[in-house]
Amino acid sequence: MLTLPNILTLSRILVIPPMVAAFYLDKDWANVIACILFVSASLTDFLDGYFARSWSQQSDIGRFLDPVADKLLVAAAILMLVGFGRLEHFQVLAALVILCREILVSGLREFLAELRVGMPVTKLAKWKTGIQMTSIALLLLGESGPHWLHCDLIGALLLWVAAGFTLITGYDYLREGLKHMSTTSVSVHPQEPARERDAPPAKARVSESGGA
Repeated sequence: MLTLPNILTLSRILVIPPMVAAFYLDKDWANVIACILFVSASLTDFLDGYFARSWSQQSDIGRFLDPVADKLLVAAAILMLVGFGRLEHFQVLAALVILCREILVSGLREFLAELRVGMPVTKLAKWKTGIQMTSIALLLLGESGPHWLHCDLIGALLLWVAAGFTLITGYDYLREGLKHMSTTSVSVHPQEPARERDAPPAKARVSESGGA
């Protein structure tokens, strides 16, 4: 269903190839283009949700694509920054925390979707996303940005802040997911003792099967 919100969501995926290609040009203007593409794509994350709610154009494909597009965009940018040595040493740990959290949340969403349980986005998660997008944009700009802005330094610091928020929000989502896992296991396991009581004794089963 090609509504405007879905088109905006798809644009976040379509912008990934040219953003990645900009890394291989190794030019200052290419860094600027990569930054502009990333920032533009990040803004669609707000716009697609706004238009979907305002125009009542929410759809299943939109709910599926929205988190996928976000994670693909962030993962592509971070991996390219690491691959081209623009994130090094301990900075890579912050990037690793962010990527691991994205995988964890994706798994939780898939599990809870089977139970028809939604996982709402918290305010802290929105702050995390904003700081994370800002840090990646600055790192993409790098030395091509104004010298007084210190893009690499501020970007790296904000990436650590985002990683800290990532740990907190990831724990919150995991805790919420574990509640539903516990509820599911409680509703299933009480039936097992009944099956065991109805089953014949272990020795009888062995003798009937020919024994050992």
